[in-house]
Parts: sequence; structure tokens; C-alpha cells
Amino acid sequence: MRAIVIAEPGRFSLTEVPDAVAGPRDVVVRVEAVGICGTDVHVLDGEFAPTQYPIIPGHETSGVVESVGSEVDEFVPGDRVSVDPSLFCGECAYCTAGRPNLCDDWDGSGVAKTDGSTAELVRSPVRNVHRLPDHADLALAALVEPLSCAIHGYDLLPRRMGEHYLVYGAGTMGLMMAQLAPRAGAASVTVVDRLETRLEAARQVGVESVALSADDVSRPGGWDVVIDCTGAPAAIEDGLGRVRRGGTFQQFGVAATDARASFSPFRVYNDEITMVGSMAVLHSYARAVEMFGAGALQAEAMVSHAFPLEGYGDAVEMFRAGSGRKLQIRPQSDAMVELH
Repeated sequence: MRAIVIAEPGRFSLTEVPDAVAGPRDVVVRVEAVGICGTDVHVLDGEFAPTQYPIIPGHETSGVVESVGSEVDEFVPGDRVSVDPSLFCGECAYCTAGRPNLCDDWDGSGVAKTDGSTAELVRSPVRNVHRLPDHADLALAALVEPLSCAIHGYDLLPRRMGEHYLVYGAGTMGLMMAQLAPRAGAASVTVVDRLETRLEAARQVGVESVALSADDVSRPGGWDVVIDCTGAPAAIEDGLGRVRRGGTFQQFGVAATDARASFSPFRVYNDEITMVGSMAVLHSYARAVEMFGAGALQAEAMVSHAFPLEGYGDAVEMFRAGSGRKLQIRPQSDAMVELH
């Protein structure tokens, strides 16, 4: 099969590798679409500490079951599925406490030790495979994985009805967090981003209040909930200063492992600011499949370009430039398509 292989930080190629083969309790999926996200770029640049090279990147996956292992009766070839990339030992203190996303030996397909899905085929344990609703668009369903991360992020927030949200970043995750906020009880949602094209994407998915800077938006006293979806220290520092007294700041965006941001410990103490991180997926994937099927996202407006495997480098460069919205690799295609 053909796959993108990152041999070492900064060096990748489209390569012929052995076909994925199912073990007894595995499923092999023919990949329809795999999204590119900031974590993939961190992996490519050598900025994500868990990554072991060489590795096939890609963890936002939808496709069709190609084959199943000898002990699998939950799926048959032809089933349309989404694949949870989260892998863990099941034995450490975090796993046994029900927090496998913090596993001492955590692995994620395409980002840590196990090959991902920027390939024609991908293998996954059957427990990580989820059947998609019949009406779901198969390619757009690659958005289920980031949606499951967003749902986990909301699980961690101390939410109350009628609060005001400020979201930094109008990339995929910022757009998802903004779309979910009203479902979590938000009275208002504001999205800030340095790129006007991304703010237009936020408008397309229903966000009424957008700005190039939080300085351009009036919220006396600050916001109840501030969510950083950029991972950029400058945005994080700015966002921490926008939280109202008694409010919450969530670090959702993935920063480089050596990134640093400064804040006032006295203000966190004196204003009783809650600070919370959100790492990957936890007990949220099945809910993401259901919410995707129920139309929780304006999915058509979120995916702007689809590339064949040969276009992986072009897709990464477009991502770095901040162009488009969600970019996908579609291994069964042979040409780049601009969707919206």
C-alpha cells in the first residue's frame, strides 16, 4: 500500500509499505479521508515529545472496513466507520482510574508509536472502531475525531448556563469549540483570530461575534470562559488576561513541548481563576459519532480542500500558511479538490 512516512523530523515521503494486516481482534480500514491538524505538523517538525520515528502520520480517520481479524464479529467488510486513534496500556494507575488519556504508556496512531492513517489502509483494534450512521458523509466524518476531543474539553469545563465565551483561534478546533458552546449553555460566543479568512469561516458556522483581536470586542470585566485553541504563547498570555474574576481558562490548543507562557499567579489566586488543560479523547468518541450524525457541526463549511496522497506536502504548506479551513488527505483520490 502507499503511505506518507515521516522518516525523521522534517523529512517525509510517499512510500510503498507492506499492507496493513489485521490481527485476531483488529480491523483494517480502507481510508476515505484523514484530516491534517496542528499535532500532525508538530510531529513532522519533531515538536511532539511522544513521537517515535519513522511513523505514518494521521489520526483523524474515516473509511470503509477492508478486512477483519479472525475473532472479530462486530464488523464486516463494507461497514462505514470512524477510527479512534487513542491507544493505552490499560494497566497503569491512570488507566485503572479511568483516565487512559493520561496513560503512562500512552500511544496515539500517527502521533506517537503506532502508524496512522495517511495511507491507503490503516489497522486498528476493534475497540477503537465506531460504526457511522448511514446518512453521514463518509469523508466529512473524519471530523469525528477532533469533535471527540472538543467534547472532552467541554467535559472538563465547570459550566454554568448563560456564560460568555471567548475562543482564541478559528481553525478547526476553534470552530468546533465555538459551535458547541451554545449547546453547553453559552449566552454569547466570541472568536478571535489574526486571519480575516478564518474569521469568515467562523461566521459561516454561525458565530456572530468575531474579531482580529480581543481588544476590538467589549466585555466589561472579561469573559466567563476563555479557551485557547492556538497553542501560541502570545495568545495564551493574552487570553489569561481576559478571564473575568471567578472565571475559567482552558488550554486546549497543542503547543510545542518547549513553549512557555507567563501569567500572574497572584491574579489566579486573588480572582479564583480556574485553569484547566484538555488532552485528546476520554470517553467521548461514541458521543462524537452520535453528535456528528445529529448535525452538531456545520461540517460542509469546515472542510475546504481535499488532497491526494501525492499532495501531502502541498497540504502541509497550506496549513502552515493558515489558508483554507480543515484540510484533508483522501488516499482514494488522484487530484486536489477545493470544496468550499
